[in-house]
Formats: sequence, C-alpha cells, structure tokens
Amino acid sequence: MIPLETALAKAQEFGLDLVEVSPMAKPPVCKIMDYGKFKYEAKKKASEAKKKQTVVKLKEVKFRPKTEEHDYAFKTKAIREFLAEGNKARVTVMFRGREITHREIGQAILRRIETELKDIAVVEQPSRLEGRMLFMILAPNPRFMQQQRARQEQQPQAAGGQAQRAGQPVGARPSAPTARPPSSAPRPPSTANGSPRPASASASTPPPAAVAEATKA
Repeated sequence: MIPLETALAKAQEFGLDLVEVSPMAKPPVCKIMDYGKFKYEAKKKASEAKKKQTVVKLKEVKFRPKTEEHDYAFKTKAIREFLAEGNKARVTVMFRGREITHREIGQAILRRIETELKDIAVVEQPSRLEGRMLFMILAPNPRFMQQQRARQEQQPQAAGGQAQRAGQPVGARPSAPTARPPSSAPRPPSTANGSPRPASASASTPPPAAVAEATKA
C-alpha cells in the first residue's frame, strides 16, 4: 500500500493522472495513466459495441378480408424483405361492420401468408383476435438467417480472391517487333503510274566507244 501523497507525486513525475479504478476495494485501487486517453478509448469501445448490436424492429402490415390480389402480393413482398433484414412482422387482418362475423376469411389469409413465407419466417405468436383485429407475429427463420450470414461472409472472401488474382503479374508479354533498318540498296525509279521504270541502256550495255576500243585490242 502506497500513501496517497506518494502516488500523486509519482503521477506528477511522469506527467500522468492518478485514477481510482476500483473504489469499492479495500484499500481502493488506483492506477497511473493518461485519463484523457483512457476516456477516449472507453468511448471508442462503447461505440464499436453499439454498432455490432442488432436492433430488431416490429413492423405491422395490415390486410382486409377483401384485399385485392395485387395489394396482397405487394404487402407479402414487403413482409419478406422486412424479415430478410432480421426484423419481425405483425400481420393484421382488420374487420369492419359485419365482416367480423366471417373470421374464417381472416384466418385463411393468415394461413396463406404463413405458408408462402415458411422458407423465411416462423410464427412467433399464433393468430389471435383483439376487438376487430386478427393478427399474428412472424419472426425470421433461424436457418434462413444462418444461410444469409454465411453467404455474406463468403462474398468478401471471394472479392478478396479476385482482387489478389487481379494484382498478380501477368505472364511476360511478347515484345513489340523491332523496326528493321532501311535497306541501303537504292530502289529503282518508278514512273508516274507507279510501275518500275526500266533501267537505262548505259547501265546494262557498255558505250560504243568502249566496244570499239575492245575490238581494236
């Protein structure tokens, strides 16, 4: 056990703070630290933990005994998308006037929804009548949610593999053909139409004077 004055002097010597971490202990436990940094790290950890928390919402979708097929399909699709996000849905059938005498119609609607969404939803609370409203609560199917999480985990891995393959060096590319040096031999002259001009007679046969000299010899 160190006296309080000694601990404070030690903290001032290092330019830090003396923080009481366990006030209920006997004797109380203190620690020399940077209190500002400690508070920042604690706030950061709390923020990260809050991001990882999943908040489950409950959304109510209302039907009528005379709901048309188009509206029924649209609302059922909305329930499916909401459940796919990990939330819960309250499916309600509202009765008006004498419609309450035909509760079997509402029961049939709820059973149909339960059958069509059995791949993604489970009935958390069976159908129940409250006043003029017949409702049930659907929750995400645990097996479906597990498959969805596994699919989401595989997508980043596949993307990382593609990025790694894209970063690998490609095989040696063939070098560009080197330009050949121009030929030193002069090209034969050409005529106006592009055809080669015949060589002059002086280039193929010796001059007459040279022939005469050769004959005399």
